[in-house]
Amino acid sequence: MNRAKTVSLLALLTVAAPVLAQADANRLITIQGGPRGDVRNGPLTFTGSPVKAKVSTLNIEASQAVLAAPRGTPLIEAKGKRTANFTGAVKVTRGRLSAAGSTLAYDETTGQGVLSGNASATFSPEKKEDGDTVSIKAAQMSLDVDNNVSTSTGSVTLSTGTQNGQADRLVFDEDRELAQLTGQPSLTRAAKANQKELVITGQEVRALTKTKTLYVRGGVKLVQGTTTTTGDAVYYDDRKNVAYVVGNAVSVDSKSKVTVKAPASGYLEQRTDLGRVRALNSAYKVPAEQFKLRGEK
Repeated sequence: MNRAKTVSLLALLTVAAPVLAQADANRLITIQGGPRGDVRNGPLTFTGSPVKAKVSTLNIEASQAVLAAPRGTPLIEAKGKRTANFTGAVKVTRGRLSAAGSTLAYDETTGQGVLSGNASATFSPEKKEDGDTVSIKAAQMSLDVDNNVSTSTGSVTLSTGTQNGQADRLVFDEDRELAQLTGQPSLTRAAKANQKELVITGQEVRALTKTKTLYVRGGVKLVQGTTTTTGDAVYYDDRKNVAYVVGNAVSVDSKSKVTVKAPASGYLEQRTDLGRVRALNSAYKVPAEQFKLRGEK
């Protein structure tokens, strides 16, 4: 295909007959190159080394892409309703996020790109002093083009520095650097120096990866060495090596047989670097506001 035909084809694919709402316009995908197929009705197949595409702030590379319209709708009239399926060494970048997988299925209707096949992603800190790179692995990862949020499902793992999390589902907000883990979530802080390994579990784990702080709620359990601490919720600051456990908080050392209970009006403070737990008879409010996902009230 000569250059004139290629330019004409790209113009055909990127200019819609109907006027779209601005929100929908952000979901439109552009694929570079000269494809094979029915230009009017589709599907169109793009191949290259690699094929390059762009939708909103997502940049996509793959070995092959197939652009299609809903059955019975001409491709040139299907702007905002098309699908694009990418296969072969798929790579996706958005700001500080880099993701990879075997396939990527994108739908303009939903604005979701679903990455499958050993899906993985890394999120780099803005500055070296901002902390560690966040690494995510999952069976499937959905990237939302309407906001900088990804949702990973299926045997999810998250690692950053000495922290490693596991869950059935992970929502990661790239703007806030906030992770939400649900579905039997657990978080492990590896042993370092004189500190023993720490494992925290609960119904839900929320982590601010830049500040290395955690909010865990629902049947919370902290296990470090022979000490097991339970409660309704915990706020943990990894940089300060301290956990604040509230709501029916109790700590038991299976070796020394010492039990520490928080008073009804108080909480437990656990120093993970000193192996010390103490009860404090004053109110402590977990700063849950810091861990709200976008849209939450």
